[in-house]
Amino acid sequence: MTYDYIIIGAGASGLLLANAMGKDSFFAERSILLLDKDLDKPNDRTWCFWEKGKGEFDAILHKTWDHILVADGSYSKRMAIDPYKYKMIRAKDFYNTSRTAINGCPNITFLKGKVVGIEERDNQIIVSTDSLTFVGKKVFNSIFDYKPLLQQKKYPVLQQHFIGWFIKSASPIFDSEQATFMDFSIPQIGNTRFMYVLPLSETEALVEYTLFSKNLLSTQEYEEAISNYIKNNLACHHYEILDREKGNIPMSCYDFNIHNSKHLMHIGVAGGWAKPSSGFTFMRTHQKTMALIPFLKENRPLNTFHKKDRFWFYDLLLLDILSRDNSKGRLIFGQLFKNRSPQKIFAFLDEKSTIWQDLSIILACPKKEFIRAFLRRLFLI
Repeated sequence: MTYDYIIIGAGASGLLLANAMGKDSFFAERSILLLDKDLDKPNDRTWCFWEKGKGEFDAILHKTWDHILVADGSYSKRMAIDPYKYKMIRAKDFYNTSRTAINGCPNITFLKGKVVGIEERDNQIIVSTDSLTFVGKKVFNSIFDYKPLLQQKKYPVLQQHFIGWFIKSASPIFDSEQATFMDFSIPQIGNTRFMYVLPLSETEALVEYTLFSKNLLSTQEYEEAISNYIKNNLACHHYEILDREKGNIPMSCYDFNIHNSKHLMHIGVAGGWAKPSSGFTFMRTHQKTMALIPFLKENRPLNTFHKKDRFWFYDLLLLDILSRDNSKGRLIFGQLFKNRSPQKIFAFLDEKSTIWQDLSIILACPKKEFIRAFLRRLFLI
């Protein structure tokens, strides 16, 4: 069968795109196929993001926080983030509401199938699954392949990788209005390592051990760090583990667009839509999707959507520093949050700051490291 649009993968990026198309009357007469190897995904992750005021996902928010805490061993700083809120969505709530919306769109077909091949031929894309073959005029692929990143040397490649425990303590120990955004007070062991704590109540929280580094750890290493933090930093000795989550997100300024064509686009993590310097993915993917919808109406080649800008270069500088000396993360993020407000930092990470505001953020970071990275990268772009 031939479809106007085929979306491969029903994770965050695939569902966000399918939903956006389903809501827009422009696509009502276009046939859309959504493919995934699993029709029913488990509650396999949480997504968090900061946002001003009300947002599109407020109906499915699991928790919000008005304050964040950042610590680096020499200081601990609790900060109000108004007019922002830090928001959490559980995957199962997002999956369920997205599928319900898609089921209400007669032009969108959701099929189970493991994609085994994508081939461009005669101005169309042939998508082969383990059982059927489809033809798409435009295809959006969210299946991520690490190999191209690891086979090149021009751009540093790190990972944001983590394991988290959802715990319930025997007594109240959490401030339910405060998210511990980055706690670098833990042993760094030559890397950028921090704890991330999201209280759901005074007795329940997600406690996550996160690294920005090249290599993954053994499960035991993550879990020992979480256990030690709960005992030593949270002074909690009686708790139960309700659930676990884990993940890893690539952090790279690699040019994913070279794998796109007139009729094929990689989206989500597969398209480089995760913020390279932080790994934040969900809201950035939503914003990219909102920009993609009007772009599709112009019927332009899909490989002309992506544009590099100054924020890409800023991300490249940070990754250059951390790839050469992975222990520098505590120094950089610690100084940044110590010297600048979270509101200014969030605007910068959202890529909504002015160039003068950018300069203020950069000057809050260790200057020697960034000057050296700037000089190295200036001649390698």
